[in-house]
Amino acid sequence: MDKNAIKTAAEILRDSGHIAVLTGAGISAESGVPTFRGEHGLWKQFRAEELATPEAFARDPKLVWEWYDWRRGIIAKVEPSRGHWTLAKWEEIFPEFTLITQNVDGLHAKAGSKNILELHGNIWKVRCTKEEAVTENYAVPLNEIPPACPVCGAMLRPHVVWFGESLDADLLGRAFGLSASCDVMLVIGTSAFVQPAASLPLRAAENGAKIIEINPAPTPLTSYADISLLGKAGEVLPAIDGLLQKE
Repeated sequence: MDKNAIKTAAEILRDSGHIAVLTGAGISAESGVPTFRGEHGLWKQFRAEELATPEAFARDPKLVWEWYDWRRGIIAKVEPSRGHWTLAKWEEIFPEFTLITQNVDGLHAKAGSKNILELHGNIWKVRCTKEEAVTENYAVPLNEIPPACPVCGAMLRPHVVWFGESLDADLLGRAFGLSASCDVMLVIGTSAFVQPAASLPLRAAENGAKIIEINPAPTPLTSYADISLLGKAGEVLPAIDGLLQKE
């Protein structure tokens, strides 16, 4: 871990008025949440790309819900990482602190973060396919598959963004607006490949924000970052926090 870079990152954060954070799957992988993609993401010989689509849900909603029920069961057993806890702590310390996440696991909220923009939805929320009402559902396992709306009886679907679906326009607009107005953006545990989230740090940089990247390996964003800290969020963020507390 580069101690000089850690010190510089702490100094930048200390002098910032508005901090924005973008997190990806890496911060939750440290908690033990599988990525559900690739070779190790197989479930009953299906890949995530085959199940997380509107077409799959229309064709076989029971199968899709069985997969989400299995995922929810795994996520329910894990706890937030030290990275999650540190970000929740910083929300209480800094006057303007916004957390933007690509993750759907709800671990940021579990750690205590409140000001969260969940770009891809939340696996613990369900949406009525008839009335579009969104509610929370923490049942593990689900009481019935597929679950039904308690109000109108229509089928519920996971409140997540599937492949082929657009992100919520209002939510995305807020994310870009906050990225454009922040003084510094922390980019944590994301590959910087998935759009449109990958464009948020670039928007921040275009408007003069300092970019601090924290990731185990270089990404396409690394060359744009003012500081690139190679390492796990659960190690790097507490190290920065330790210096912040000394002032």
